[in-house]
Amino acid sequence: MTSPEGRGVAGALPPANRLLLSSAVLVGAPSEVLDFLLPLWAGSQLQVDAVAIGALVAVEALLSLVVRPVAGALCDRHAPRHVATVGALLYAVSFAGYALADALPLAFVAAAVGGAGGALFWVALRTWIAAGMPGAAHTAAYGALLSAEGKGALLGYLLAFALLDRGGYSVLFWVGCLVCLVAAALLALAPQAGPAEKRRPSIDASDASSSSVGSTKVLMAVTAVTAAAEAGLWMVLLLRLQGHFGMEPVEIAGVFAPGFLVFILLPPYTHHLTDRIGRTTTLVVSFTAAALFAAGLGVVSSPLAISALWALTAACLAAQIPVEQATVAAVSKDRPGRGIGRYESARLAGVVVGTGVLGPVYQSVGWTTACLLAASASVCGALAAPYAIRALRLPPAPVPVGERPEGGPTASAESGTGLVPGSDATSVHGDSGSEPRRPGQSAQEQARTERRRWYIHTAAFVSSQVVLRLLDVLPDVTRIWVVVYIIDTLWSWSYTVFPRAAKGDPREK
Repeated sequence: MTSPEGRGVAGALPPANRLLLSSAVLVGAPSEVLDFLLPLWAGSQLQVDAVAIGALVAVEALLSLVVRPVAGALCDRHAPRHVATVGALLYAVSFAGYALADALPLAFVAAAVGGAGGALFWVALRTWIAAGMPGAAHTAAYGALLSAEGKGALLGYLLAFALLDRGGYSVLFWVGCLVCLVAAALLALAPQAGPAEKRRPSIDASDASSSSVGSTKVLMAVTAVTAAAEAGLWMVLLLRLQGHFGMEPVEIAGVFAPGFLVFILLPPYTHHLTDRIGRTTTLVVSFTAAALFAAGLGVVSSPLAISALWALTAACLAAQIPVEQATVAAVSKDRPGRGIGRYESARLAGVVVGTGVLGPVYQSVGWTTACLLAASASVCGALAAPYAIRALRLPPAPVPVGERPEGGPTASAESGTGLVPGSDATSVHGDSGSEPRRPGQSAQEQARTERRRWYIHTAAFVSSQVVLRLLDVLPDVTRIWVVVYIIDTLWSWSYTVFPRAAKGDPREK
């Protein structure tokens, strides 16, 4: 299940890459929890009404939307690692502000600082990958980063519920501040970037290199429309579970748990399929499947069916989002920060519009109409995706890492040399001046790798099941999670029972 390029990202990583993923886990934990708890905190601790709560959330979203293009420009001029460090520090300041706030003015300041910090941090991490890795490894790298964000969110929610019961919001915010400071320290102490950052082109403010930016307009529109469908559907699904089924927050979390698990586990592996079938096919299939699942949600009537459909939707996102990000990185290789900044802005704009539109539709017209509207947006994305990709003038799919085009050196068609982001190491295939690494693993090595992954998945599964049992989450939801775990177990141990080498290993022939 692990290709050479995948191992270079999520396996035996250079120190800089491990720190990148570790910082994503650390910052992802409190930031995801904050998005969920901020309205609850403002209402219970500051005693403000819904209008003030909406304004507080809007300030954070607005600052994040405005700063994202700026963050991209900064990453093109400075090392993305440094920009990410500043973002993590601003996140820490924001959490400290929330911990100290006893009135709205300080809360608004904290929200503004947090919105700016989030924009700097996440745009910088994605630019770090775009600027430093070979094009054929982008999809695998973005999948690993997406998985790291999900793991952080899972850890954050588990710790948040425990801390809220024992210390309240103030303790939770101070812990978030501390975690963000640790992430900033990890980034600041990362190995000094070598060729990956030195080869970044010098760009002046007057640079009119807008051909790639112009060619991505359709892709950005598709991204915004489909992000609106995803975010809006998620919000109205929350309202549906709470209002129609009368579920408590813990029970709602149980319904989303299988999909959340899929979203964490699948991204590091989806590139094995998406790199082979190509960008256009991946996006069209993902958007079409998402539309079918959204329409299905409009007619199902049980939490178990909702949980299963949402897990399938999460699988589509696990394939779609890394491909979108890798495509933007490939087309914006001269100015990766600008491209990633625009992409992140498009997604956030879609999220804001989607939640703002589908919420009133659900309240005034009903659940089925809201689901059909989300499905229609996904259908529009599927219809526009082929044109959006053609406008980029990229190859249909990245050249698989390690494959040698006829008559040419081993390289990505999109990138040339492969450099590990933020470090002095060269690509996962070796460096110029040293013997290249093996392109694959033997059957025994592959079996050991899969067993190690299974041990990690088992630890996460057991601990999560214990928590869900203690919280008395719906039994049907936990059964779905058990089925997913059984499938993962059979697949992982199949490499031990039926040994086979990794794809690309000459020893398997």
